Amino acid sequence: MTAHTETSTGIDTRKLGMWAFLSSEALFFGALITNYLLFKGRDLQGIHPRELLNIPFTSVSSFVLLMSSLTMVLAHAALTRTDQKAARRWLLATAALGATFIGGQGFEFSNFYREGMTLSTNPAASSFFVLTGFHGAHVTIGVLLLLSLVGISFRKGGLTFAHGLNLELVGLYWHFVDIVWIVIFTVVYLIR
Repeated sequence: MTAHTETSTGIDTRKLGMWAFLSSEALFFGALITNYLLFKGRDLQGIHPRELLNIPFTSVSSFVLLMSSLTMVLAHAALTRTDQKAARRWLLATAALGATFIGGQGFEFSNFYREGMTLSTNPAASSFFVLTGFHGAHVTIGVLLLLSLVGISFRKGGLTFAHGLNLELVGLYWHFVDIVWIVIFTVVYLIR
């Protein structure tokens, strides 16, 4: 086992690094949301994203993603009880919910394409696709991280509480991605 040093605040350096990374990601998404808001209300040539949004479908997809935060918490709770099988099941459930969200986003994007809205339709469409697409990429990375934890759980020793910070760090990332989606969903889909 490798020793990890704590910062002067008593926080593990890995956890502090994750918080610093998430802070930079918050700024990144803040810039993308601001860019979308700049073009959201403009009168532009071509199809505008708000004309094609399927709020009921995306609401269900959003609910699926938000429920994945619950399964992530349950995975962490199982690990604290040293229940490898339950932790693995909850991690798989979280990954499946994330993959379902990505599938829904792919379905939504394909519908937009069929309706004639592409990345190059106008600045509003571009900012929509970039914002939601980057979020989808972050969810995909999260799913891959979750599946890597499942893989680790099958190795000798598996996911132990001593190595539980790995699961906690992935959990922080996952919860961040969910929180960002709440903001994106509100700004893009709910506020006219």
